[in-house]
Amino acid sequence: MSLYITSLNSGSNANCYYIGNSKEAVLVDAGLSCRETEKRMKRSGLSLSNVQAIFVSHEHADHITGISVLSKKYQIPVFLTSVTRHNCSRPVESHLIKSFKHGKPISIGNLSVTAFTKSHDASDPHSFMVTGNGINIGIITDIGYACKQVIRYFSKCHAAFLEANYCEEMLANGSYPPHLKKRISSDEGHLSNTQALELFMNYRSKDLRLLILSHLSKNNNNPKLVEKIFSEQAGNTRIVVASRYKESPVFCVEPHSITGKSNLDQRQLTLF
Repeated sequence: MSLYITSLNSGSNANCYYIGNSKEAVLVDAGLSCRETEKRMKRSGLSLSNVQAIFVSHEHADHITGISVLSKKYQIPVFLTSVTRHNCSRPVESHLIKSFKHGKPISIGNLSVTAFTKSHDASDPHSFMVTGNGINIGIITDIGYACKQVIRYFSKCHAAFLEANYCEEMLANGSYPPHLKKRISSDEGHLSNTQALELFMNYRSKDLRLLILSHLSKNNNNPKLVEKIFSEQAGNTRIVVASRYKESPVFCVEPHSITGKSNLDQRQLTLF
């Protein structure tokens, strides 16, 4: 069974990622408004009726803005840790609140979602691996550095959303105040282009066929620059840069065979 993935939006203004099969899907984060989420999914040919869960990575506004209305309107369970819930500024109906723990897979129909800890300046931040029919999709953004958990899960990915937040030179020479520059570049901030590229070059699986570079800074990065430096090292991996203004194409990732082993080739990585 194929998996369909898209970034509905990626950046400090809003983050929302869709991963699903033909029957069920999950959203990782819901930083867009409910109305904007509906618009973008409709344009992409995706249905919110398939969304069976929202997984919240952490409590920052660009990851949770839409969870109250979206979860209530469509009665979608929201998975988050108790610490994140305590620090979350958007209320969720109590019967829709679910929890997850590091390293413990949660079944959503034929999908399995595993959360893992990461380094970021939030109360209890996590990234995720979504698995279906032997295909692993990583959602790895808002990380200060590539810790051992990030490396472990990224190295298993067949496709991944990976943060490439800032160009080190643009940040250093930009207009941000010193304290903000320090926060962004710290081990609890965001991943630079250089750090993301090192992770990609040193730890990617031979089966990684799609890398969606995500959460680019509006002021301290350039999509063309990111695409260029990763494309030069891409090999068999297709490089896509997620937009902070619109949804990306929907990519269909198909298993190579019914054995459950995924060996993706360029023909099997297609637009939906």
